[in-house]
This record gives sequence, C-alpha cells and structure tokens, in this order.
Amino acid sequence: MDGSTTAGHAATTARSTLQKVALVVGIVFLVVGIAGFIPGITSNYSDLSFAGHHSNAKLLGIFEVSVLHNIVHLLFGIAGIAAARAWSASRGYLIGGGVIYLVLWIYGLVIDKESAANFVPLNSADDWLHFVLGVGMIALGALLGRRRHNGVTGHDATVAREGRGTGTH
Repeated sequence: MDGSTTAGHAATTARSTLQKVALVVGIVFLVVGIAGFIPGITSNYSDLSFAGHHSNAKLLGIFEVSVLHNIVHLLFGIAGIAAARAWSASRGYLIGGGVIYLVLWIYGLVIDKESAANFVPLNSADDWLHFVLGVGMIALGALLGRRRHNGVTGHDATVAREGRGTGTH
C-alpha cells in the first residue's frame, strides 16, 4: 500500500465548514429533543402531553414543549447529522430548515395560542427562537454555501475535481 491511498482516504473523510455547521446544528437539535424528555431540564414535566396547547411542560422553564415537539427536534437533529455527510445536503438542510423555522415563526405569530391550531405547542419564546433559528440557518447556509471551496471533500470534491456536472473534463 502506498501513501497516496492513505492520503486519499483521509481527504474523503474531512468535512467542509458548511458540513461541520450542519453537523453541529443537527447535534444541537438532537440534544434539545432529548432534553425535552428529561425532568428538571423540562419544568412541569408531569404536564407533558403528546401534543396541543394544554402541555404546560417547558424546556429550561421557557419554551413550551410536548412529546410531538420533542420528536420534531429529534427528527430535525437526525436530518442535520445525515445531511452533514455531503456539502449540497448540508446547504439544503440549513437553508431549507431555516425557511421551515421562519414559516413556524409566522405560524406562531398568527395563531391563537389557546386554540387547537397550537398543536405543537408554541409560546412567544418559541416564536422568537424560531425567528432567530430561521434567519441564522439561512444566513449560515447562504454564506458558507456560496461556492464550494478548498474545504470540500468526499463525493462533492471528486465531482468538482473531475469536472462532472460542469460540462468540462
């Protein structure tokens, strides 16, 4: 075995900054989803319901949560971790996820918090956190994903290096 095989393998396992950010965001969502099921981190844990505005459980005593809300965080975390495997998926996760959070922000602003429409559940703290997450994720995806640069590795780097998809060889 020569040195080029080892170096080639190492290059395919490194992540771009964009991928690292998607991974970190995914891990944070995963941790938040798990924390929503831990009494003490979630106040009024005995009031945790599956869904709806009647769940009085609050993550960190601030953000209303339910079993459904926690599951959404877990799934969003898993999606981020999976997306971090590829540059384009990482960019899509951050920008697409940011758009989803901005839609949730608007939804939270327009619904009656005491109505059945508040099925997640959401409170004002959730609404403004969704705004910050939406803007932040879109900004990260757009700024870090403007172009693929030297930090890109793995399949995306192979495609770029070989000129596939660009019409050049």
